[in-house]
Amino acid sequence: MASIEFTAFPRTGEGRGASRRLRHSGRAPGIVYGAGAPPTPIELDHNALVQALKAEAFHASILTLKLDGQSHRVLLRDVQMHPFRGDVIHVDFQRVDENKKIHMKVPLHFVNEATSPAVKVGGAIISHIANELDVSCLPKDLPEFIEVDLSALESGRSIHASEVGLPPGVTLALHGKDIVVVTAVIPKQPTEAEETAAAPEAAAATPAAATAAAAPAAAKGSDKKEEKKDDKKK
Repeated sequence: MASIEFTAFPRTGEGRGASRRLRHSGRAPGIVYGAGAPPTPIELDHNALVQALKAEAFHASILTLKLDGQSHRVLLRDVQMHPFRGDVIHVDFQRVDENKKIHMKVPLHFVNEATSPAVKVGGAIISHIANELDVSCLPKDLPEFIEVDLSALESGRSIHASEVGLPPGVTLALHGKDIVVVTAVIPKQPTEAEETAAAPEAAAATPAAATAAAAPAAAKGSDKKEEKKDDKKK
């Protein structure tokens, strides 16, 4: 997949006041750091940035940042959003060193769920416990997403992170814990005792419902009687 390109501009103003004025002008403040170079304050078109952030690949791919006529390979590292308005307050990008491994959260794409034995035979419900995995690799090996094949998943079974097939050059950063990625849960069937306990409640609810339904009809009948009495008086 071709790298996603976007344009940034040098930012001169510092501090909250400058950032506030920048946002009011339709720009979003940010910074680019890493790879042995000094941090560079930048600004971006706010609306274009918001649209870019809607794409999954913008969060999990190596991006090409155009700045002052130069191209920089970067990763999106942090986005600060306004809690109510949904505006971008600040965004951080990290420069990529092609010779050093990076740690990145890569989204998971689940396939063959409907044809798995868990669903087709066992009637299980598939629960996605994790939607991304933390991996380590060289920038050239970073996948856009990791595919999780559920074609062999059986009822009552789970797939752990260590069981997910990874592209060449990519390793998991498990931090000592082999997390569950997806599980096939069989829906709980009510026991005989639960069904027996529920029966009296249902029976008790039926007369109450019938009484409630009869009340409007009785009220209508009463209204008609009153109308007849009034007619006779006339």
